[in-house]
Amino acid sequence: MLVVDHVDLDVPDGSFVVLLGPSGCGKTTTLRCIAGMETPDSGDILIDGARVNRLQPKERDVAMVFQNYALYPHMTVYQNIAFPLRMRHVDKNEIDSRVKEVARLLRIDQLLERKPKQLSGGEQQRTALGRAIVRRPKLFLMDEPLSNLDAKLRLSTRTEIKRIQRELGTTTVYVTHDQAEAMALADKVGVMNRGRILQYDSPADLYLKPKTTFVAGFMGSPPMNLIKASVVEKPDGGLVLDAGKLKYPVPASWIQVVKENVSGGEVYLGIHPEDLRVSVSSAPDTLFEAEVYIIEPLGANVLVDLKVDDSILKAITAPLPISIGQKVYGSFSENKARLFDAKTEQLII
Repeated sequence: MLVVDHVDLDVPDGSFVVLLGPSGCGKTTTLRCIAGMETPDSGDILIDGARVNRLQPKERDVAMVFQNYALYPHMTVYQNIAFPLRMRHVDKNEIDSRVKEVARLLRIDQLLERKPKQLSGGEQQRTALGRAIVRRPKLFLMDEPLSNLDAKLRLSTRTEIKRIQRELGTTTVYVTHDQAEAMALADKVGVMNRGRILQYDSPADLYLKPKTTFVAGFMGSPPMNLIKASVVEKPDGGLVLDAGKLKYPVPASWIQVVKENVSGGEVYLGIHPEDLRVSVSSAPDTLFEAEVYIIEPLGANVLVDLKVDDSILKAITAPLPISIGQKVYGSFSENKARLFDAKTEQLII
């Protein structure tokens, strides 16, 4: 069974790179290959320019933080953090100095005499992180280290991980299925699916310029609306994207590109929820009529689900005097829209 398929990943020195994707997409296997816990069938793994394929995990100078923390229950926080240094027969005074330095960095210096069962989830996570940091490795590998924490603790611990990585400047590869976590932490994100990296880019470019419908539908909370439409040519040579109630006149600047690149006569029109304008009355720029399906308050804004034919479109907007079941009208700007070929699922515009 092919789990990782021709992954090509260049991680710049000192950067924070996130592998993002759904369960089973190959991201953890990729991380385990880098660590030496799995052996790839082909290709090379280089750390600082040196090929490490034949090296054992302990010889690669990497430190891994796992989802379950893997702390020794009979050891104190101090002993857990010190353990990898003791195994390398580091001088006792050097161990003491480095453990206390790391504990201060992680703000757990007051917990050094406690055992794991006396710690909160966040404190256990920071202890596991301290055990990795104390080694001063070339590379940190983190496999969903926040997945066992509650939402509030995930947010605060995420901030701490980013602060620590910036202070230490250690190259980090981090695995998660949470796109908000990836966007907040990463310098660059590799979006994976079915063993392949579909796009490797900055968080901003992944969100604003997704190269495939998968990436477009994975990034953002909620993600981009993808509206399937047929390309219909008008008698005057113009084009219309026909999606039932939504009919979008193709801008003049798009026409030639659409004619040359759409392979099967169908496309996906992509628009982010925050770029979808909703109004209670029709206007000259109205593109479709919809029914309010559900309204979710988000604080300063609301998330509105719009029923258009048999599809649901999501819009993030300022509070409006609307109610469920009401008829409303939608529009969006040309410069906010993206177009994907429905057959190849690749970005066209």
